[in-house]
Amino acid sequence: MLSVSRLLGGKVEPGDALRYGRSTASSPAHLLHFSKDKKPVVVWNVTQRCNLHCAHCYADSHDREYEGELNHEEGLRLIDQLADFGVPTILFSGGEPLSRPDLFELAAAARDAGLRSVLSTNGTLIDDETAAQIAAAGFSYVGISFDAIGQLHDKLRGKKGAFQGALDGIRACKAAGLRTGVRFTLHGLNRPQLPQIFELAETEDVDRLCVYHLAYAGRGEKISHFDLQPHETAEAVEQIFDLVEEMQSRGHELEVLTVDNPVDHVALLKRVRATQPERADDVEQLLTWNGGNQSGIAIGCVSPTGLVHPDQFSWDVVVGDVRKNTFAEIWSNDNPLLAPYRVRPRAVKGRCSECRWYDMCNGGLRVRAVSATDDFEAPDPACYLTDDEVALR
Repeated sequence: MLSVSRLLGGKVEPGDALRYGRSTASSPAHLLHFSKDKKPVVVWNVTQRCNLHCAHCYADSHDREYEGELNHEEGLRLIDQLADFGVPTILFSGGEPLSRPDLFELAAAARDAGLRSVLSTNGTLIDDETAAQIAAAGFSYVGISFDAIGQLHDKLRGKKGAFQGALDGIRACKAAGLRTGVRFTLHGLNRPQLPQIFELAETEDVDRLCVYHLAYAGRGEKISHFDLQPHETAEAVEQIFDLVEEMQSRGHELEVLTVDNPVDHVALLKRVRATQPERADDVEQLLTWNGGNQSGIAIGCVSPTGLVHPDQFSWDVVVGDVRKNTFAEIWSNDNPLLAPYRVRPRAVKGRCSECRWYDMCNGGLRVRAVSATDDFEAPDPACYLTDDEVALR
């Protein structure tokens, strides 16, 4: 996760992270990326059920009942385990988490246990009453997904009226006083609407815009042939930087992040070197502390059935089961199933093994490499660095 707006705008410096000892336990949320101990943010997919049928859904969710999901008591035990382990944030996801009847009770338990709770939702089930319940349950942030504007969003989400439903949902959350954000997964089918997504975020006066790169998982794997070509991704990322700088020149404070392609870190450093050379060393230090892809390190996932994965996309990689062991036992340094994610440098072959920017990237998203090649050690096919950029620092 890359905080584009903070780094381009000079809103975070190395001293900010050092002030908290680069500790996950003491750092505010916006500095967690630069922590030294890196306790994981945990994505809990509380259900696989969803009322939509999104083209890129990594959980391959459908609108039906799923057997074997953690029950209420098991969910409460999981929350206690995450709090005891010192997890800084629990992200309630799905499927559609609002499809789970006891969601607000679980979120309230997380709040009472001292966890920061975040909700990831398609927004279509949120009216004024639901938004008030979300606020009362203690959610600190609500991210609502938009794949495009209007009819294209509806098409990609598999349901007519989904765009208006998401828009109504984000407005209801704003009215309830909740911090809100737009989540946008970038690929070839919606790339032309990137500027309109920025406009939507600004018009609706949300707090954050997260631009995700496509993960080849679930139905996202089935549409991977629609992903951008490397040069197209590079152009899109540069446009994101342009849009952020243009907004900041007008005094707009929207927080913008890019997610799931740490090559963006390299691109941002190159932008800073070209436009703010006096800040380049500080930005490079922060990006090196960030460490690139954090699967199995600072991000983890618990599936609806209690299986633990190194990230929310890698459901084929099971590193434990919270019905059999505590989360602390599973996430320990002794777990050999997590070792391939944690060793630095990771055993990644090809261009990655020779790349001068490896410390800033950490080999990219392994699920994309496995999807494209069946090889955990293959380069991430979404890397958009040229051969010259790989070789030259």
